[in-house]
Amino acid sequence: MLEFPFIADRQAFARWRAAPDNWRLLVSEIARAETFATGELTPFRTGTNLVVDLGGCAVLKLFPPLYCSQFVSERATLRLLGERLSVPVPGIIAEGERDGWSYLIMTRLPGILGSEAWPALPEAEKVRILAEIGRTIVEMQAIPPGDLVGLEPAWPDFVAQQAAGCIERHRRNGLAPHLLVGLEDLLRQVPAVIPLDAEPVILTGEWIPENFLLAETDGRWRLAALIDFGDVMTGWREYDLLGPSAFMCAGLPDRVGSLMWGYGLRPEDVDAAMRRRLLTLMLLHRASDLRNVAIDGWETRVGSLADLETVVWPS
Repeated sequence: MLEFPFIADRQAFARWRAAPDNWRLLVSEIARAETFATGELTPFRTGTNLVVDLGGCAVLKLFPPLYCSQFVSERATLRLLGERLSVPVPGIIAEGERDGWSYLIMTRLPGILGSEAWPALPEAEKVRILAEIGRTIVEMQAIPPGDLVGLEPAWPDFVAQQAAGCIERHRRNGLAPHLLVGLEDLLRQVPAVIPLDAEPVILTGEWIPENFLLAETDGRWRLAALIDFGDVMTGWREYDLLGPSAFMCAGLPDRVGSLMWGYGLRPEDVDAAMRRRLLTLMLLHRASDLRNVAIDGWETRVGSLADLETVVWPS
């Protein structure tokens, strides 16, 4: 049997993953052991872990030891969700562990990766799909989280950890000095703004185009499948509105309104208090980097960090 390598850190894994000669024989060996054909192996370019299409019939996802927690999260989430959503999620065909590395072999669902399809969609289709996303978030959050409640970090710990490193993280990411001043003010308000003891719900934290599939039928696009559950945790429900808000709504009122309508909210529900919660959560998000907010020129439209609330979530 081939031995898996030791990978020291995330950068080393990204380099290892980027060169198919590093992993092709290992993936072929796993596929053969699980009685899958070892013909064409096509890697997916997005995501954190190595994901390989096994000849169009299944997908293998390989987790190095440093991402073991993502394997635990993804496996537990897929087992829990099963066929309980109106939108399909992958089914687990096989799983295993070798040399501290873990893998899942999952069903290959039809559709086009959202990050490929989304930019070219007509505006009306984008608005409608955002409503579908809102409804699907509601569906997922209505499922009792069961054992997922035990995934770490627990919500209060997550908020505390993210708040503790928030200023340094955003300073390192190049947030303007006058906005950093506003960040200090917002962080002082976290205990009063963010619910810490509410009933926890399932959070993917990653409702972004890289993590779902879209499909077209008779000229109408739809949300076809959800993928990638490695960052699932449980906590305050509004956290999962951040991905579509920051990366898909583009600060456009019709898009934001459609997402919120799908989520079951009326326009008056998205009030000043909710905007402040959402902004605070966006700054605390584990992948937060305001340079990536997909709203053209937002920096020129704000005099303070608080102004970002009405840019991302306009009335």
